[in-house]
Amino acid sequence: MKLYHFLMELLFPPKCVLCRQLLKKGEIDLCRACRTEAPEYPNRKIKLQFLDSFAAVWYYEGNVRGSLLRYKFRNARAYSVSYGRILAMKLLAQYPDGFDVLTWVPVSPLRKLRRGYDQVELLAKAVGKELGMTPVPTLKKIRNNRPQSRLKDPAARKANVLGAYRLLDGAEVRGKRVLLLDDILTTGATAGECARVLLSAGAKEVHCAAVAAARK
Repeated sequence: MKLYHFLMELLFPPKCVLCRQLLKKGEIDLCRACRTEAPEYPNRKIKLQFLDSFAAVWYYEGNVRGSLLRYKFRNARAYSVSYGRILAMKLLAQYPDGFDVLTWVPVSPLRKLRRGYDQVELLAKAVGKELGMTPVPTLKKIRNNRPQSRLKDPAARKANVLGAYRLLDGAEVRGKRVLLLDDILTTGATAGECARVLLSAGAKEVHCAAVAAARK
């Protein structure tokens, strides 16, 4: 096994998940420059509509934006492991009391088929591994609406996701403190709609966390 890892690192040397520079000895996930200079999201819990709080690792700009676009659209699915480790550290620091349920914002079946994977599901598995939790699917996307990234107006984004999600049969959230994961948060419309569905099903609290969020 050690030989296998040695050969893999020789053939595919680890790179910084943000800037893609080769990592030096002792560096994990991020190079020293990105670890200190990436636009870090404030360590405060921000309340949004239907969400009890929201947290993120970085602002969605610069190398962070480029990294997430590769992850989401260019099959860089291995980034989920690095994102998961970094996001989990943020969550452990900001939410010492933990959560009852770990879940995620799902993509539509059509989008998953075209992309080949659900990037937020991969993130949830990576975060769950670090937190010692098994992520549980609780939501299903029932409408293949327009991508939120193509809509600039917050009201249009909110209308675009209204009724796009429903609770999965058998999902147990009543009385639970739920952690809802997403990859990117801009206006919070998608996460808010998912939280609304979970709260309607009896969830006690819904908190959201993402790899990155828009500065506004």
